[in-house]
Amino acid sequence: MRSPISGYSRLTKAHKFSMAGIAAVGAASLAFAVVPGAAADEDKQSVAVKPVAWSASEFGTEHQQNELTKQSDNAAKVAKSQAEAKKKADAEAAKAKADKERADKEAASRSAARKPAPVAPAAPAKKTYANNLDGWINEALDVMRAKGIPGSFEGIKRNILRESSGNPRAINNWDINAINGVPSKGLLQVIDPTFKAYHVEGTSWDIYDPVANITAACNYAADKYGSMDNVNSAY
Repeated sequence: MRSPISGYSRLTKAHKFSMAGIAAVGAASLAFAVVPGAAADEDKQSVAVKPVAWSASEFGTEHQQNELTKQSDNAAKVAKSQAEAKKKADAEAAKAKADKERADKEAASRSAARKPAPVAPAAPAKKTYANNLDGWINEALDVMRAKGIPGSFEGIKRNILRESSGNPRAINNWDINAINGVPSKGLLQVIDPTFKAYHVEGTSWDIYDPVANITAACNYAADKYGSMDNVNSAY
């Protein structure tokens, strides 16, 4: 039927049912969207939710694992860096030590090259003695001390003055020795056999040599009398 109002058409019964159904569906949809909890409580129904791929706890564990891995990697890098630094420092120290040893060796070599050759110590100057009676006695005493022959300056000089008056060329041609063909000779009037038997090594073999004559006579007196100091007469 057409509407008696101009510009409007009459709605059929089918049209009315259709519009009512659409409105109901829309209201239900709006009510569900605005208050979903009320609908759930009212109907005692739960809405199924699709499970997610991870949970909060799982996310926390994975994050911690990543952090630990990162820290471990960093620690490994630090340890590697420290090891390389130590190795480098050790190598530098070893090189420095080797360089120093080489430098010290070269310096020692240069020092040795510059060092003058050792000079042999000069031989001690030979002791000199006066060419007189006192000088002869002093020289004879030095020889006697070296050989362990006893005697003193005073004892030797006293016997020399009695025997020869200090003449090294004195000779006795009148005593028993002279009669027997072996006259006494020199400062202490020693016969040839005695001089040869008691000659002191290092002195002259000339019986008239003052030092040789004195040392041979004192060597004989030490053997027979203990020392020339003990002789107060002809011996």
